[in-house]
Amino acid sequence: MLLPTQLAFCSSASMMNLGQLKDEGPVRSAPGFCFEHYDQIGSTNTYGLQKARDGHPGNLWVRSDIQVTGRGRRGREWTSEAGNLFASVLLRVDVQNEKIVQLPFVAALALGEAIERATGAHNLAQLKWPNDVLIDGQKVSGILLESESGPNGELCLVCGFGVNVSHHPDLGDYAVTDLRSMGYMCDPSQVFDALAQSFARWLETWKAASGFEEIRSAWLRRAVGRGKPIRVRLSNEEFSGVFIDIDQMGRLIVKLDHGGERLVTAGDVFFS
Repeated sequence: MLLPTQLAFCSSASMMNLGQLKDEGPVRSAPGFCFEHYDQIGSTNTYGLQKARDGHPGNLWVRSDIQVTGRGRRGREWTSEAGNLFASVLLRVDVQNEKIVQLPFVAALALGEAIERATGAHNLAQLKWPNDVLIDGQKVSGILLESESGPNGELCLVCGFGVNVSHHPDLGDYAVTDLRSMGYMCDPSQVFDALAQSFARWLETWKAASGFEEIRSAWLRRAVGRGKPIRVRLSNEEFSGVFIDIDQMGRLIVKLDHGGERLVTAGDVFFS
């Protein structure tokens, strides 16, 4: 869910596949955040982490119309053609590491809410553990969180969002869709404005002492498959059971077929 980056230092624009800067400034829908919008970039996550290494204070959104070297969870390639939203937000956070694992749920909840706001549809988005957003059981986005330690002991964290607005890739194991295929004629800028606003709001909730309980409750209200059979694929095994809940660290709680429960920190889940 949260990946420590192992990216090599690269400061030149050419190594970043950095294209033309189209726009920059404060994010109108999210006071306190600023943005840079490029026509092309290698990876918005990679660029965000580089900005952190260069000393950027954070609360920076990086957008690009195209990603040349986009990637998803576990190193998977992420199709990044024009017409979809590709955006990453850089944060500098001074919190205990164990709490960071809650952030994927903040991101997924914010994105699900943003898609509904951008499309004007209510009760549209469902959430699949840990951070997939689904519409009618089909995946419509990808979220990737990466982090590294800052010079003063803080955590530099980048949360990347890819939203299928105008088209979608074939992911094999997963049913995938895009907003236009579902009949919603919004554009990437509308989705971004809604996402920046929702993310800022849920981030503030998360920072509160008991903030994750509110986030957890809101996430579970949108959760797909709760109380239903589930198959969990880990790096070295698969097992099945029933999706019961998530705990305070966002771990999946599965009631096993042969009795007992199991906590899952990271893996792929499939519903029957």
